[in-house]
Amino acid sequence: MPLVNNKVGDDCTVGTDQALTDGKALVDSLIKVVACYRHLASCVGGCTDSLQLRDELRQTRDKAQKLAAANCHHLTSHLRDKSLPEEQRKEMELLWVAFSSSLELLHADMCKVFNMGDIFSLANSAVFVQTGIQGGGSEVAARALSMPDLNQAQSPVLPEGLETQERSTMEQEISQVDHMITDMEMKVNVLRWMVESRGPQYAEPLNSTDSASLALLSMDEEQPGAEHEAARHHSQMLMMLLLLAVILLAAALSVSVVIFS
Repeated sequence: MPLVNNKVGDDCTVGTDQALTDGKALVDSLIKVVACYRHLASCVGGCTDSLQLRDELRQTRDKAQKLAAANCHHLTSHLRDKSLPEEQRKEMELLWVAFSSSLELLHADMCKVFNMGDIFSLANSAVFVQTGIQGGGSEVAARALSMPDLNQAQSPVLPEGLETQERSTMEQEISQVDHMITDMEMKVNVLRWMVESRGPQYAEPLNSTDSASLALLSMDEEQPGAEHEAARHHSQMLMMLLLLAVILLAAALSVSVVIFS
């Protein structure tokens, strides 16, 4: 009778569960920071655009890239593990899809901020669009970065060469994120359209009431109701009466021409 080392099996299961927990925490953190960056990116070129906003974008972008690198390393190492159980692999693939989608959103928003920064320069704030939005960005960025406050005193004058240096750095960061997206797709072959969404909202079957409502809806679509049938007959009768009136009018005109000619 073969001996089974239960302790080793339990340790392996615990390790896999911990890896899943860590992966979910990393992905959730990245999603939160990417959402914050998208919120801040929508303010570039508007009346709330300022040196402070650009600094908040830089800090948020830095944290998003660090989280993306950590996510990529964590998920790649586990998805390339051939001994990963099937159930845990499915969970990891779901995390991978969420991570890769967030990374693509970050890349798109970084490109947007780069292009908007080229159009709306901080050196000429008079050309900013007056959107009517007031404040709120610093609080969102502080929560995403897990910092108590970001309301730092900013110099009213743009330091010389800062904007050019910032754009050069951002261009390099966009290239790095683009390279990360390409590299991770080559390392892990997870087809997004093959990953099935999972959760309570997909597992609950229709109850009897929902099934009956769905059946009635299908019957209504296939067979027109009595009201629709009556309305159709009514319109046909009106058309026939109108045609008959036109014929009678034409006949009366013809008789009148014959009599008075």
